[in-house]
Amino acid sequence: MTPANELTGWLFDLYADPQDGVTLWLLGDDGRRHRLRQAFPITFYAAGPPARLRELCRFLKSQPVPVELAREERRRDLFQPSRQPLLAVRVLLASDQPRLFRQVARRFPDLTYYDADVHLSLRHAAVYGTFPLARCRVQAGPDGTVTALEVLDSPWDLDPPRPELRILEMEPDVDPARGEPAALELRSGRLRYRLPLRPARPLLVNLRAILQRLDPDLLLTNRGDTWLLPLLLDLSEEHDLPLPLNRAPGRGVARRGERSYFSYGRIVYRGSQVMLFGRWHIDRANAMMWNDYALEGVLESARVTSLPVQEAARLSPGTGISSMQIRQALVQGVLVPWRKQQSEQPKTALQLIESDQGGMVYQPLIGVYSSVGALDFISMYPSIMVRCNISPETVPLRHVEPSDADPGLVPRTLAPLLEKRVALKHRLAGMPGWDPRRATDKARSSAQKWLLVTCFGYLGYKNARFGQIEAHEAVTAYGREALMRAKEAAEDHGFTVLHMYVDGLWLHRPGASQPADFEPVLMDILERTGLPVSLDGIYKWVAFLPSRVDERTPVPNRYFGAFQDGSIKVRGLACRRHDSPAWVGSLQMRLIEIFAKAGSAEELPDYLNEALNSLHRDLTALSEGRVPLEELLVTQRLSRALDRYTSPSPAARAALQLRQVTGREMRPGQKVRFLFTRGEPGVHAWDLPEPPDPRQIDRERYRELALRAAREVLEGLRVLPPEPTLLPLEKYTRR
Repeated sequence: MTPANELTGWLFDLYADPQDGVTLWLLGDDGRRHRLRQAFPITFYAAGPPARLRELCRFLKSQPVPVELAREERRRDLFQPSRQPLLAVRVLLASDQPRLFRQVARRFPDLTYYDADVHLSLRHAAVYGTFPLARCRVQAGPDGTVTALEVLDSPWDLDPPRPELRILEMEPDVDPARGEPAALELRSGRLRYRLPLRPARPLLVNLRAILQRLDPDLLLTNRGDTWLLPLLLDLSEEHDLPLPLNRAPGRGVARRGERSYFSYGRIVYRGSQVMLFGRWHIDRANAMMWNDYALEGVLESARVTSLPVQEAARLSPGTGISSMQIRQALVQGVLVPWRKQQSEQPKTALQLIESDQGGMVYQPLIGVYSSVGALDFISMYPSIMVRCNISPETVPLRHVEPSDADPGLVPRTLAPLLEKRVALKHRLAGMPGWDPRRATDKARSSAQKWLLVTCFGYLGYKNARFGQIEAHEAVTAYGREALMRAKEAAEDHGFTVLHMYVDGLWLHRPGASQPADFEPVLMDILERTGLPVSLDGIYKWVAFLPSRVDERTPVPNRYFGAFQDGSIKVRGLACRRHDSPAWVGSLQMRLIEIFAKAGSAEELPDYLNEALNSLHRDLTALSEGRVPLEELLVTQRLSRALDRYTSPSPAARAALQLRQVTGREMRPGQKVRFLFTRGEPGVHAWDLPEPPDPRQIDRERYRELALRAAREVLEGLRVLPPEPTLLPLEKYTRR
């Protein structure tokens, strides 16, 4: 191979091709986008009675799809005590494997299958170490056939090299759920375009020219999955004017329909999807965690999971952690179950009590405190899985302790991600606020956090690929032990433990107001537990709130406070609820921000008048109709199909309006936006074509929500004078 046939760049996309095996797109150092091809056979396995496996062999030989068959026993199933004979089915053309396997599964439903529905990108990652935007050196022939591929970096690099991506943003000028868009707005760097949607032919001609001229790597849209791209595709077909949405020539886009499904105790809705080949499409409105970590987080998630960027943007962190485990299993030669259906081991009532106690919760001491340090175990449960070698093949254990044995599948999967997150958190802790890397690092750290948070729940889901409830219980057992050791260490250092919740502790000691005051106890906790722990911050003041029903009953994870650096932390209040109107949340946060000026709990009453004046201004704006309706919107999720409601919730009533007026059918798990109104039905769906009448807004209902949010703060801080607290809070809204 001559040097002229060597390419260096970033692996951009990878997918099966009916003619070429696997297609790879490389963002070359030369600035070009290279389309390459690679032979990549796919193997899946079948297990069962020898007679049935022989029948399967005869069936496969009769099919037109070229396959190679072999007997194999070297791979293992983590959930089987011994290795079993397998039939290895090697499908020579990657694009043939999914269709062939569906035929096999229908014809031989009694057999057990492995590695049957593994994503192509994970298979490729296991063989070549690839991942999205991997830095690669590729040897290729004149026709683009890959003869050698070398990955030059790692998904665990702290500062991976990144190519300059060409991004084209596309969105309608009006939210299509609320009105009829008139134009399509496009942005790429400093370029701005506004293309009228009608007539359609000039729109298609202009958009085609823009796509060809800019050749974007990423189409970043708003409602591109559910409205924009389906509209453009329909118009393109209607006018017989193809649009180069794909970079891959002669290939159609991939379209997936909407669906609702039950997961982890709740209904989840997934909207329709439109994905491209040789080019990425991400719909901000349909991306799973976009509001939390945006594009940088999506790219980080794709790197560490080896999932294509378009899928990493849309899928849950649970799917991400599953993909990481599958990739690791393939590397280790561990079989990946297909449609795992495993029963949990039966337990007596006593065994259930002993084993499945969940995380440690030490009820908070209700009240307002100063000089409080918030300690946080860094990724506690993943750290336990790694330190104690907890994996489906290593449990159940009677007593969980640190282990020097060969790491199991789950610890091997988590260890590099955990190490990377800890390193990134340490760098962020020492990084000044003005550092341009800070936003990127925070987004990447957030993506890692969600994967690590999810891995614990996924471990306890018995029908996850590598889930086992006994492993889940082992993690919580050591977590409870670690918190008790941390509590003992804190008390030995003279601290009062105000609260403990799963992986955090709140420690109080008069005069403890500097990080150095907490350093000895941090070192002691690390010594006693072996788990990394950090000082999340020192509160100027923090309030632990009681139950809304009974003021004497403490509630875990319901508190708010102000740190010494001026930042605020809130948990369990209205401003943190997804179904609170934005106006109510903002009102409550303004009150907390006023009290955050206090240097200690003793100074909080000094800011009462300022807070009440702020509340009065907000309520006056409401009564005078000066609050934008968008800020009064309530967003709730449908928990079931509309015909399953016996007493329709406000969200269900709004969804019924949409059905009656527009014919739009909302599915379980979808979010519905509405306003509270006077009279029947008490709501106005926001996405109705006819805008709401401001005079019909139920301002008294919103006033009640606002006062309830204010009470959470004022009563939680205990700043109201003793005698007047017997009067309605409205009395305090007067100047």
